[in-house]
Amino acid sequence: MKLFRMAAVLLAVLAAPAYAQMPNLNLLQDGPGKTPEEKAADAERDKAYKETLKKIPDAKASNDPWGGMRSDPPKQAAPKASAATGAPKKTKTGTAAN
Repeated sequence: MKLFRMAAVLLAVLAAPAYAQMPNLNLLQDGPGKTPEEKAADAERDKAYKETLKKIPDAKASNDPWGGMRSDPPKQAAPKASAATGAPKKTKTGTAAN
């Protein structure tokens, strides 16, 4: 337990000079507000932007010929003709010299 206290004190002693060197910056300074004319111009610009977005037609379906290749599950292989007719399966007998 004493070791943890000493580690905490050491950390505080080492961190204090680094913390003291940090500048006091306020990046979100309160700037001058917008005038009513600027607010009206912004509102008009936003309204025109939204109307323009409504004029854009919907996207058409993709013209990609390979687009649907992997969307279907794999199909079952067709049965072989020899298995369907009931003919016995041909096997090779003998040696390679035959």
